[in-house]
Amino acid sequence: MPSSSNTSKTKSGYEVRRLHLEPTPQLDALAQAAGELYTRTVISFWRTVRKHGQWLKPSAMMRWHTSDQLHAHSADAVVQGFYAALKSWRKRRKTDPHAKPPYRRRRYSRVQWKSSAIRVRYGSLVLSNGRGNAPLVVPWSWGVPVLVELGWTGTGYELRCAYRDMDPVPELVGDETAGVDLGEIHLAVAHDGQRTTIFNGRELRAKRQYQNKIKAALAAKQSRLKKGSRRWRKLQRSKRKQLQKLDHQVRDILHKQTTALVSTLHASGVQTVVIGDVRDLRGRVDYGPAANQRIHQMVTGQVRWMVTYKAGRFGMRVVLQDEAYTSQECPRCGHRHKPRGRVYACPACGFRFHRDGVGAINIRRKYLGSGPVVGAMASPTGVRWQPHQHARVAR
Repeated sequence: MPSSSNTSKTKSGYEVRRLHLEPTPQLDALAQAAGELYTRTVISFWRTVRKHGQWLKPSAMMRWHTSDQLHAHSADAVVQGFYAALKSWRKRRKTDPHAKPPYRRRRYSRVQWKSSAIRVRYGSLVLSNGRGNAPLVVPWSWGVPVLVELGWTGTGYELRCAYRDMDPVPELVGDETAGVDLGEIHLAVAHDGQRTTIFNGRELRAKRQYQNKIKAALAAKQSRLKKGSRRWRKLQRSKRKQLQKLDHQVRDILHKQTTALVSTLHASGVQTVVIGDVRDLRGRVDYGPAANQRIHQMVTGQVRWMVTYKAGRFGMRVVLQDEAYTSQECPRCGHRHKPRGRVYACPACGFRFHRDGVGAINIRRKYLGSGPVVGAMASPTGVRWQPHQHARVAR
């Protein structure tokens, strides 16, 4: 029977509804049939390469290998999955000579249903399988998805149903520009020319610290055991379960805070969101083991992606801006000073403000090419994550 359901957004503009399912003989049989088909594809492909020196095309492989249990298009999707992995390996080996091709066999694999095999009838989602096999029927109270995927989460099955994002774009109420400074202590700090808003990252840091603590404790226990033993495997399962829960909690924090960020900027009439470009930060700084670990665990890329697609739903534009020295340069007089602590105090003109707020102000100034700040700045407003904070963009 299905349990909880939630939704998320993909990079390709699709909205995904996820439904957790308890393992059943039918689900196990479908996953096993997909695994057997994938294994036959792997064996046939590499055997042909080894004996005849030929790389078979996906169309030839799909005609060669089929499955009686899976829908014809679901079987094609399994073969296409192998060729997608093969394409990824061929691209990666240009920069990584140690990259390995897809060669491992699978006992189980994910199952995909395309639009031709998806129906919604009388409150149920009906997914067709091979001729003579019963369809997979799941209670359903939503519309017809364009793609459905069945995958394993480690404890049960998950049904991922993709919908094209057809929501209307809300009308903009202004043409303002906001600068956003992404950081490790604070998830994001935004400045729209008048107001500065700090989106607190305290809860996220706590989750990361607890995650590191769990990894260290379980690794220490596993190091005293023989790899592959019963107790070692028990600890491995425990680690996977705990880390998976923490990953879900981190994703929840990111979704709620980025939604609050985009909603706040839209309410202020912001049309262009300028984000500081920190993509090469990990390669150009070295502050010691502890600080480097926190920097390497920053989720700025994920935050940037979430802000980009959520802002796009409001018709807002997101651009990147070089953030060099933005946290050190005084917005009033231009003097550069590396602050200590979270407060920026300029020794030249006496300007005082939140350190990350200074970064957001300067990112916006660099993009617009505007002059120095004149007069006093209003105190920043803080937004802290709450467990029951609304997670979706309000309409």
